[in-house]
Amino acid sequence: MTDLDEALRDDVRMLGESLGQTIESHLGSDFLQRIERIRHLAKAGRLDAGSDHAALLAELSELDEDHFLPVARAFTQFLNLANIAEEFHRVRQHQEQDSPAAMDAFARQLRQLLDGGLEKTRIIEAVGRMEVDLVLTAHPTEVNRRTLIRKYNAITDCLRRLELGDARQRRLDELISQIWHTNEIRQQRPTPIDEAKWGFAVIESSLWQAVPDYLRQLDRQMQSVLDCRLPLDCSPVRFSSWMGGDRDGNPFVTADVTREVLLLSRWMAADLYYRDLTELRSELSMYQCNQSLRERVGEAAEPYRKLLGDLRSRLDHTREMIRSRLDGEAVALDQLISEQELLEPLLLCHDSLSECGMQMIAGGLLEDVIRRIACFGVTLVKLDIRQNAERHASVLDALTRFYELGSYLQWGEPEKQRFLLQELQSRRPLVPRHWEPGEEVTEVLETCRVIAEADPASLGTYVISMASQPSDVLSVILLLREMGVSHNMRVAPLFETLEDLRQAHHCIDALLANPWYRDYIDGHQEVMIGYSDSSKDAGQLAAVWAQYQTQEALTETCRMKGVHLTLFHGRGGTVGRGGGPTHRAILAQPPGSVDHTLRITEQGEVIRFKFGIPETAKRNLERYTGAVLAATLAPRPAPRGEWRELMDELAATGFREYRALVREDSRFVPFFRACTPERELGKLPLGSRPAKRRADGGVESLRAIPWVFAWTQIRLMLPAWLGSDSALREVMDQGRVDELRRMYREWPFFTSYVDMLEMVLAKSDPEIARYYASRLVPDELQSLGLELRERLQTTFGLVLKIKQRERLLVDFPLIRRSIDVRNPYIDPLHFLQAELLYRDRNCPDERLEQALMVTMAGISAGMQNTG
Repeated sequence: MTDLDEALRDDVRMLGESLGQTIESHLGSDFLQRIERIRHLAKAGRLDAGSDHAALLAELSELDEDHFLPVARAFTQFLNLANIAEEFHRVRQHQEQDSPAAMDAFARQLRQLLDGGLEKTRIIEAVGRMEVDLVLTAHPTEVNRRTLIRKYNAITDCLRRLELGDARQRRLDELISQIWHTNEIRQQRPTPIDEAKWGFAVIESSLWQAVPDYLRQLDRQMQSVLDCRLPLDCSPVRFSSWMGGDRDGNPFVTADVTREVLLLSRWMAADLYYRDLTELRSELSMYQCNQSLRERVGEAAEPYRKLLGDLRSRLDHTREMIRSRLDGEAVALDQLISEQELLEPLLLCHDSLSECGMQMIAGGLLEDVIRRIACFGVTLVKLDIRQNAERHASVLDALTRFYELGSYLQWGEPEKQRFLLQELQSRRPLVPRHWEPGEEVTEVLETCRVIAEADPASLGTYVISMASQPSDVLSVILLLREMGVSHNMRVAPLFETLEDLRQAHHCIDALLANPWYRDYIDGHQEVMIGYSDSSKDAGQLAAVWAQYQTQEALTETCRMKGVHLTLFHGRGGTVGRGGGPTHRAILAQPPGSVDHTLRITEQGEVIRFKFGIPETAKRNLERYTGAVLAATLAPRPAPRGEWRELMDELAATGFREYRALVREDSRFVPFFRACTPERELGKLPLGSRPAKRRADGGVESLRAIPWVFAWTQIRLMLPAWLGSDSALREVMDQGRVDELRRMYREWPFFTSYVDMLEMVLAKSDPEIARYYASRLVPDELQSLGLELRERLQTTFGLVLKIKQRERLLVDFPLIRRSIDVRNPYIDPLHFLQAELLYRDRNCPDERLEQALMVTMAGISAGMQNTG
């Protein structure tokens, strides 16, 4: 064991002991001893070859109902504290590797590109053109409350200070006590406004510092390797948001909510810059300046402070105007500070300091503020708008019926396109001035009106979910125009189902064949690929291959038309929803599909894990930059023809077997609802969005997040492997395992797929799943549970055979260790949850319901993801 590993163990022990002291002071030594017995029995059960949990179950069976909640809370909070220790450990490891003697990963990558024959100028140009847009979404996968997240971050800060020798033990104990005496579960669901504020809080507490640190390091690396600085106005990574803009299936995201979130975002940016300028004005007390600055400020004794004071006043005025509007006053917003008005005085200060020999001062906080503007602008994030294609079609149907032109919904696609293009080129308005349509139609139009009122710089893309036809895109552009949107807002179809993915390139080809549309997009087409819903629709194996082929076809379609394509990846946090290690996932994309630009969703608990503290955020920003640069300049070769054919076979088998169970086996839905906490998840106030698209819908209407969440809670992890088991076994039974092994060695796409499958299998546990089934599933459905567990067990062997390993995660020892350490703390939560589900379904009790929700949160913390 290394010194770093010892340090992690010490941190976990210290946090655990502090939690134990808090529990003992609150509930007494007898209760703490019981917790310790449960923990030891769980560990012992895992050490036995067959995962024998009999002794643990016996101990848990002696708990009275009053102890269910505190036991669940104890193990949940230990897992949260273990996560904090691990996160800080990763920071510690990275800092150890970042010693001056060690070359940074991005610098190594730059050297590899040079060694591969690329000219410096080509690499510099690529960095300058790069646009990596990380889109923060409000998808309800963050179980922890915001108030607890702030306390967890404060504990990280204590660990950081303790590392530096600054004694903070008392503060650490105080924070853990605060956590113990705070409810883990929100009393109410967050509103869309709450979700947006949470996103802004991540920027304020972490990214505001991480972004200039990341850009400063990028600048050093480019100087070191390429003899060129990163321009001050260049930020390869930027941020957008769906929080307050994503109304697909969420009736609580209204036009008024979107208007308020746009204002809050602008206010938050102004407030952060105001604080920066207050600090900067304090630092820039110099008297010497160049002629340009002197002409601006006159004979001021402290020219930089004079200029920055005036600029700060403009920011204060911007804050006050926005605050007045948020308070309901009819205040004009035509005097808000613009990006250029904020940036120009700062660049003037930078030039003056540099010309006067004060380059070191110019390169300090001043450069950090300038680089923040390059990333965040004056709007903090760009807000995407998302709505379902059906909602736009319903508006047009109401209009055509109003004008007695027939039913738009009943027209064929050619007729829809003719009508839309005719209206787009017409000089008369389409929407009647005094028209009074229904509530849903009015809401769509009001959203378009909010877009028209907004600063174009504050807006990202209008995303159309469940898109399938060119008319889905044209209808949105028409409605935007009708409501007064004067700029050509990006409109991106989101292809989600397997069939829509397969037809996506035909849709884009038809759009690009239209001269009017070509003029509108001005050479740049954005398309969003849905990972979550396609995986739920077709199974993971069929979905990932369809996503790959779709990206290839779209890339070729746009290349042939001379249009730049930006792919927007709607990836979830889990493997079952397209998640996985970022760097490898980007490098596994089809060659040519990552061409300087990339958009990707970051959501829920993934936002916190990747960007929750500055050191981790900086590292992940570097990874994104390096991966997109490598995928752009040195893409991996296209797969061999025989590999494509084999993937077609695998995907077809996987799709058939997945659908045979999920759609056609009459036992499946009753088993799913009996064995998992799917029905109870609706009680967990994760986010503002309902768990189902339709309140009366079945499994097919269940969103991908609760679908994955439910299977994760019982450790069966079905969405990630169902279908893959049959497909891989069929190919191996044909004696073709060597083909699979070669694909794994030589094709990054297949490598990534198998490795992600291995990681999710390592988190699964057939024995835990068996216990849920034995406690919750009726006798007539037990046979299905047995079949699924046997299929899961078979999948273990198939993956090990491809990788030629004896045990899962041999190649990923850190992940293996993390899972092994957590399992003994998650096991009691699983057994408690199964018992609580049984009691809640047979004799509901408010105390038991609270304990049940805590077990869900604890298992999520232990698994380090929800949905």
